[in-house]
Amino acid sequence: MDQGADYLNPTLKSMLPDPSQFRDMDSASERIGTAVRDGEPIAIFGDYDVDGATSTALLVRFLRAVGGSVSIYIPDRVAEGYGPNAPALRRLAEEGIKVVITVDCGMTAHDALREGRAAGLDVVVVDHHAPEAGLPEALAVINPNRLDESREFGQLAAVGVAFLLAVAVNRALRDSGWYRNGDRVEPDLRQWLDLVALGTVCDAVPLLGLNRALVVQGLKVMASRTNAGLVALADVAGIRQRPGTYHAGFVLGPRVNAGGRVGQADLGAHLLSEDNPVEAERMAAELDRHNAERKTVEAMVLEDAKSVAEALDPELPVLVVAKEGWHPGVIGIVASRLTERYRRPTFVVAIAEGIGRGSGRSVHGVDLGAAVIAARQSGLLVNGGGHPMAAGLTVEVGQILALEAFLCDHVSRQGGSTDDVPSLGFDGALGVSAATTDLVDLLERAGPYGSGNAEPRFAVTGARIVKADIVGSDHVSCILSCGDGGRLKTIAFRRANDSLGEGLLGSVGTSLHIAGHLRADEWQGRRDAQLIVEDAAAPK
Repeated sequence: MDQGADYLNPTLKSMLPDPSQFRDMDSASERIGTAVRDGEPIAIFGDYDVDGATSTALLVRFLRAVGGSVSIYIPDRVAEGYGPNAPALRRLAEEGIKVVITVDCGMTAHDALREGRAAGLDVVVVDHHAPEAGLPEALAVINPNRLDESREFGQLAAVGVAFLLAVAVNRALRDSGWYRNGDRVEPDLRQWLDLVALGTVCDAVPLLGLNRALVVQGLKVMASRTNAGLVALADVAGIRQRPGTYHAGFVLGPRVNAGGRVGQADLGAHLLSEDNPVEAERMAAELDRHNAERKTVEAMVLEDAKSVAEALDPELPVLVVAKEGWHPGVIGIVASRLTERYRRPTFVVAIAEGIGRGSGRSVHGVDLGAAVIAARQSGLLVNGGGHPMAAGLTVEVGQILALEAFLCDHVSRQGGSTDDVPSLGFDGALGVSAATTDLVDLLERAGPYGSGNAEPRFAVTGARIVKADIVGSDHVSCILSCGDGGRLKTIAFRRANDSLGEGLLGSVGTSLHIAGHLRADEWQGRRDAQLIVEDAAAPK
């Protein structure tokens, strides 16, 4: 019973661990607290993805609130690549920075952090990526996936770890008497859970346990529209209803990411840290333009990458596609598309000036991060690391073929495999009349859904298509009926030009079994049930 209550209404009070249980957390919080009290400049060195941007903005907002002096540094994806680099750290030291907090990066930046330490920087690494046996040279390395951690909280996104750091620093400041001065008010850290929810959802970590609590509570904060940057982004994206994981993952997230992909790398972090509504609107509009540009660039690279992939041996356990001229900002998305298409781990490598920057996506059962770390330790990579399901790397062009052979061998020895025939699992079958808003309400109570907590999928059986149209640019909208007069709206997003969309459009007047997710459709004050279509088949 208690487990059911915790699942349906997860609270931080019951699930948030004591930050001090994590290695190096106390030494990090004491050093950062000292920097705040002494007015020492602090820099947040973040990754350019959503997890990095939200982690950066969270710590910036917290440190500003407690009186710290803080600035943002996000490396340029093309010019600097992923994670801390020695020139950037030396430059920060020359500018007077005393403490650098790396967020969502740093675990494999051994050489750069050694240089940073030599330059006089105290570096705190806040990360969640797969570690190696040796830790980088830093004042503190906070990572729930460290080999000497229990791994109980290893599924946290970096922004979740950053939130725990804020809790620890806040406690250190309180214990030191920092808030006894009447001019200083201890902040309520819950006000920034909207950032934690956004980063957690977008990094596709399992929405279970503490992650679930962070997202449930964070979406409530997001709905209150207190973050000027998120408000501006939601408005420019046309979000009119209460935000959920879909809006975080597929509407807000891609726009935050767009700056790091095809525009200004630090724009997302600055937007999420911004309090001025006018400035936030300007940045949100710029990110929206970058996102539109990203879609165009992504489509071009995807078509080119498909052509390269089709020329490879179809029996390879890992696909590595590489070419000069591809934009490195979209290769992660393209890798995801190719992984879905070919159902095997895939790396997309953008080559420029003899160096390839690659992004990979995996399938269940294949730890891609471990494979990349092994390749780097074997001398095949300039740099690399990642998660089981996603990884990044930098490789010299002359090593790409050797890298492909290494990854294929490594994955084969992992025992990973792909299914020859894709399949969908179902949580139940529904008649048209059973797909009601009451059922939608019950399903929403079991959310939020995402990685590790999949949204229920239903088969609506024997449904007759009475109307089918293309809406927008390439979506297929249908009306289903049943014998008792029930009606159900459906939509298949971006499917007008593939076999599913064509099949739906050509089946008016016939019956189909249709698979998908049941969600609320809110429009002009009406709230109806709607099926988001994933597949369809003729009854046998």
